[in-house]
Amino acid sequence: MTIIAPSLLSAAPGRLTEEIQAIEAAGADWLHLDIMDGHFTPNLTFGPWIVELAKKETKLPLDVHLMVTDPLAQAKIFAQAGADFISVHVEATPHLHLVLDTIQRAGARPGVALNPLTPLDFLEPSLDFLDLIVIMGVNPGWAGQAFIPRTVKRVAQVSHLLATQKKDRSIFLEVDGGVSDQTAPALIQAGASVLVSGSYVFKSRDYGQAIAGLRQ
Repeated sequence: MTIIAPSLLSAAPGRLTEEIQAIEAAGADWLHLDIMDGHFTPNLTFGPWIVELAKKETKLPLDVHLMVTDPLAQAKIFAQAGADFISVHVEATPHLHLVLDTIQRAGARPGVALNPLTPLDFLEPSLDFLDLIVIMGVNPGWAGQAFIPRTVKRVAQVSHLLATQKKDRSIFLEVDGGVSDQTAPALIQAGASVLVSGSYVFKSRDYGQAIAGLRQ
């Protein structure tokens, strides 16, 4: 079954506790937290406190996406705050192995994220150190952007890579950005196992119906 991870970035800012509880009750599988530093992305969002808050309010796995210029300095902090998964952008660090190792040693499961035009060649050398791959369906920075159609092909290519590598463990293949009931079917068919959806879920009148719609 496809894992649905609503992005808290699109939740009502003044009602985060209620929104976290509501999204769990609606059938979400994970909770996605977009961490932006105002440098790697033009937007500035959450700090470690939001992960600590979410850890107290939900039993859902916390999927933390670091969109920051110095992931090595931030990874351990967010792991200690309670992140279950931490993904870092390959574009943000020349020391990817060190960052992934830091995440794992801190007790979280490491992942990498790739921007829409970042070559997929970065992935193969990293597979032994990954639990999660995040393919961006938009340029990181803002919620509500239009989905980039080429993302479907990239997901299919990564899915094929994972299928041919035959690793000892499974690696989640996640799509973040522009995910709705219109784009989800093609992404699932291409091999995505995790769908991050912010605006589509949190702007809907019925969270449960929106989540079910993504799975279908």
